[in-house]
Amino acid sequence: QVKLVESGGRSVPAGDSLILSCAASGYTFNRYNMAWYRQAPGHPGKVREGIAIVSAGGAATAYADSIQDRFIITRDNEKNMVYLQMFSLRPEDTAMYYCARVRADWWSLNPSTDTVWGQGTQVTVSS
Repeated sequence: QVKLVESGGRSVPAGDSLILSCAASGYTFNRYNMAWYRQAPGHPGKVREGIAIVSAGGAATAYADSIQDRFIITRDNEKNMVYLQMFSLRPEDTAMYYCARVRADWWSLNPSTDTVWGQGTQVTVSS
């Protein structure tokens, strides 16, 4: 079955950098867009914020305004991996970060009804 496993989240001081990884399995990786979402603590009912998406082939990317120019999404279709490089981290970046599989005809940071989620990895940024 489809499986997405995130890793790399940890506690860091403000200004630091971090790389999150997501290992995908159980489907043809290069046929789907991939995205990163996050959900801030204390808001379990809040919709997850889509922050970055990369196209199936890796050529196109898009980012939320909230992280523009600080985060970079990439993918390695040989290794079935997607990454999120995060720079100049701020306390407001503290959140659970989720990797997501997005169908190839859905180019949006809003999740579709068939978006598949990983279990998340926690990033905590201290001031």
